[in-house]
Amino acid sequence: MNIFFDVDSTWLGYDYSLRPGTHELMQRLLADGHTIYIWSGMGIRWTEVRHHQLDPYVTDCFVKPITDYVEKAAETLPFWPDLVVDDMPEVAEALGGFWVHPYLNKKNPDNELEILYHLIAEVAANGTTEDERFRPRPAEMPAIRKRTSAANVVLFDAPTGDR
Repeated sequence: MNIFFDVDSTWLGYDYSLRPGTHELMQRLLADGHTIYIWSGMGIRWTEVRHHQLDPYVTDCFVKPITDYVEKAAETLPFWPDLVVDDMPEVAEALGGFWVHPYLNKKNPDNELEILYHLIAEVAANGTTEDERFRPRPAEMPAIRKRTSAANVVLFDAPTGDR
């Protein structure tokens, strides 16, 4: 699955700390055959990805729409995410995926990403989960035009996401 992770309060705290379990989660998702993308309403976040040494796991970074998620994603992404992971429930509701409890700082560690790994594995195996934080991707999504990545390389044709 193509999994899109938000940055702020999802894996990056307000104090610039990395949420506990981020490396482990991404390692396990890659080992399971998933592809990881980072997107943020604050822009392309390679600086943060590299600072926290997440670049070996991340395929690309994109700008996340901050309103009108479906319509704007269709205009800016090269393909639809299979799952999004975000601290804002409305993003998961609009595009399909999980909302996680916000990560604020290293003074408030949690095991949210360990739980998330098991939920993603369940969705990968069964297509769904009963967890209240999961929202399936809407059946009808607009077509995505052919786009380029942040590296300016054409990656996909719309709307399937096949290479």
